[in-house]
Amino acid sequence: MKKWVVRFASLLVFNVVVLLLIGWLTPARVGWAALWAGVVLTVLVVCVKPLIAAWFASMAAKSASQRTKAGEKLVELLLALAVALAVWIATVLLTGVRVGGTPLGWFWGYVLPPVILLVGWAVYDVIDDRVEARAGALYDNIASRSAAAGTPAPPGRPRELDDGLTDEQRKMLDDLG
Repeated sequence: MKKWVVRFASLLVFNVVVLLLIGWLTPARVGWAALWAGVVLTVLVVCVKPLIAAWFASMAAKSASQRTKAGEKLVELLLALAVALAVWIATVLLTGVRVGGTPLGWFWGYVLPPVILLVGWAVYDVIDDRVEARAGALYDNIASRSAAAGTPAPPGRPRELDDGLTDEQRKMLDDLG
């Protein structure tokens, strides 16, 4: 569970920053909606993005034998853009993010954000292990402080086991068995 909490929290912070950049660099208006949009975008990235990517990839795989290597790379790029566009449209529809204004603003409000999302996802893929390790350390620090405020660990049991459980979780497991 800790792993998912840490992953979700670190991705949420990263997505809020990316959404603020989108609001700054494109005609899309993000503003304070970045917080809720970050939650929605994170859920979409974790749950929906893999499904859409697999669906698009299965459709593209039918004609993969007819493409060259360069053509295959182009199809992969277009698929990634299509997935980013689908995630962006869902984010706009489910949150207070607004894309509008002039027809040109509307066009660029739906073309540039998926490209920025792709760049953001690529950056996050490069740094995610370090970000999640730092977020995990913060999570452990908070968990150990809350455990220290509660009941102490049972005598004879090492406090720092490498099982990813907090003292409270260990106590619950001990109580069960």
